[in-house]
Amino acid sequence: MPLLQPPARRPALLDLTQMLARVGAAVVGGIVGLALALPACAEAPSPLMPPDIFELEWASQPELSPDGRQLVYLRNHFDRMNDLRRGHLWLLDLQRDTHRPLTTGRSGDGPALWSPNGDRLVWVSARDGSSQVWVRWMDSGESAQLTQLERSPSNLSWSPDGRWLAFTLQVPEAPSSLATLPAKPEGATWAPAAKLIEDVGYRADGRGYLEAGYSHLFVLSAEGGTPRQISQGKVNHRGRPVWTADGKALLVSANYADNAKLNPMESELYRIEIADGRATALTQRVGPDMQPVLSPDGKSVAYLGFDDRRMGYQQTGLYVLDLSTGNSRALAADFDYAVESPSWDGRGRFIYFSFDRQGKTRIGRIPAGGGKVEELVDDLGGTAMGRPYPGGSFSVAGERVAYTRGTALAPAEVGLIDRGRARTLTDLNADLLPHRQLGAVEEIWTQSSHDGLDIQSWVVLPPDFDPAKKYPLLLEIHGGPYANYGPRFAPEVQLYASAGYVVLYSNPRGSSSYGQAFADHIHHNYPSQDYDDLISAVDAVIARGYVDPQQLYVTGGSGGGVLTAWIIGKTDRFRAAVVAKPVINWTSFVLTADFYPLFSQYWFPAMPWEDPMHYWKRSPLSLVGQVNTPTMLVTGEDDYRTPISETEQYYQALKLRGVPAAMLRIPGAGHGINARPSHLLAQVLNTLGWFERYRGEAGDRPAAATETP
Repeated sequence: MPLLQPPARRPALLDLTQMLARVGAAVVGGIVGLALALPACAEAPSPLMPPDIFELEWASQPELSPDGRQLVYLRNHFDRMNDLRRGHLWLLDLQRDTHRPLTTGRSGDGPALWSPNGDRLVWVSARDGSSQVWVRWMDSGESAQLTQLERSPSNLSWSPDGRWLAFTLQVPEAPSSLATLPAKPEGATWAPAAKLIEDVGYRADGRGYLEAGYSHLFVLSAEGGTPRQISQGKVNHRGRPVWTADGKALLVSANYADNAKLNPMESELYRIEIADGRATALTQRVGPDMQPVLSPDGKSVAYLGFDDRRMGYQQTGLYVLDLSTGNSRALAADFDYAVESPSWDGRGRFIYFSFDRQGKTRIGRIPAGGGKVEELVDDLGGTAMGRPYPGGSFSVAGERVAYTRGTALAPAEVGLIDRGRARTLTDLNADLLPHRQLGAVEEIWTQSSHDGLDIQSWVVLPPDFDPAKKYPLLLEIHGGPYANYGPRFAPEVQLYASAGYVVLYSNPRGSSSYGQAFADHIHHNYPSQDYDDLISAVDAVIARGYVDPQQLYVTGGSGGGVLTAWIIGKTDRFRAAVVAKPVINWTSFVLTADFYPLFSQYWFPAMPWEDPMHYWKRSPLSLVGQVNTPTMLVTGEDDYRTPISETEQYYQALKLRGVPAAMLRIPGAGHGINARPSHLLAQVLNTLGWFERYRGEAGDRPAAATETP
């Protein structure tokens, strides 16, 4: 069982009170009041502390120049003054071994894209107050704003000759109206106008209530000017458009069916003519076809998709379309992992892609004509910057691959695969992490008490871990539920370890990265025996002898919030729980969540009014009468994925039963609470504060230690 452990000497551990005192946070009744003051003095090495979050940097979106000699990427950080994630463009010259900034300032930049001959870079930036397309000439270093758009462009794409740019842009639709109010008197102040909503998709997490309209294709001269809309109709065009080799058309994924909004998985590849916007379907099946990439000779398109079986989890496969015949073929049809981000090599011999296997994100490649998948690296990631989720990207030029290279003990750096060997090109946290003692990360495998299914987990030890001592254990559960954790840098987990907890995180049945059959265990059956998987992992860590079995705590977000609430409805073994952004009642969730057409059709066998008991028996609310565990709920007030009404139901049910309960509401936050660094810290420190309120002395037992079958 591999142990990932920093080599530095282990210092004395700070308890929670000391930890909070160092960052200027106050504990009132066990709940944290947050103040982001820097430590008064530096200690080396010392555990990772909350203010350190603002010192972390990570790389993302590396893009190799066409000749493979230069590399542009986003260098990211948490902006302390504006409480945001920021990224600026940096350039690595692989020939001259130089590393220099291309953009600076208070506004962040989007990822950059090289022109076909490498003489320019194009990206989207809001440096002048609104998101616009910018270009930089590499010979002179001059930059210019190319657009003056009212809405944000995305999915930039160069034409083969470098003369044009394509992108997608939201085109508003005139709002419908049923009535006209009398004219407002001059100088009068009236309430905001009423909003009439008739769209299927009217709000989205992270975006709020949506402006009516559709995402369309535009083309723009690479020297600036007026963009021209190419596509038409009530159709959303998804992802980055790809130019055909002759520059006469764009290839894009879309759903032109009349009922598209009620069929969220369906899409085909379309050819959209530049001259007149005429759309021609290139694929035809029930299921999505997406992420097209053109071969270097312009004759074939690699893309992703699957045959839709209305399953909760369906793995994307890799396909190649022959543009001359219109025939598609599957590559590696027996490859039992979801394929992402296809990319051709420079000569069209191989198609590169990423995939998750056993909690690690890997880069692989396969011959374009078919054959065996070759794995190149298993350390793509390091960009999630919260919990140990997947994240990262790569680009290919010739046979070189640039990628975000992450570990369990450091965020993403820029990595390079050259001649089959991988190396790291940057060291963005050299000023911080060598002076911090992180918790060692150990991989373990256990067997579920339900059926012996093999379950992979990781244990993070406190920085001054002593196996002769007894530590509290914190079970941290991932969301999804079709997602995975792995040995990836996770500031939230490291902060829990710094506070003195042994942290356990697992990939129970239903997690991705273990093949289709493993995920199918929870199809129309969630939550269920994933409970047994998690409890078996907890028992295995207790059996090691360094965990106090009476000091168990549990938390998780989204799907992890579902399982946390489910667990405390099944057992009283945990002293306290923090349920983050959960689903508590599947009926109300399906009828209030932003992606309700997907959840209702793919996660359940029928609509809630057709089979209400199926929804109820999987709802944590059905077990609330058995909960005795002190529980805090955490949710963003603008969460439209698992709306805060779910949290409110559970909170009020616990209050009615007299169970100790608290509700931490995050103003302005959506489902991704940690999008803002202060929100990330508020969740972590308040979680620790809640657990601290219910901490007992070693050997103390919780008020109850029962389990419900």
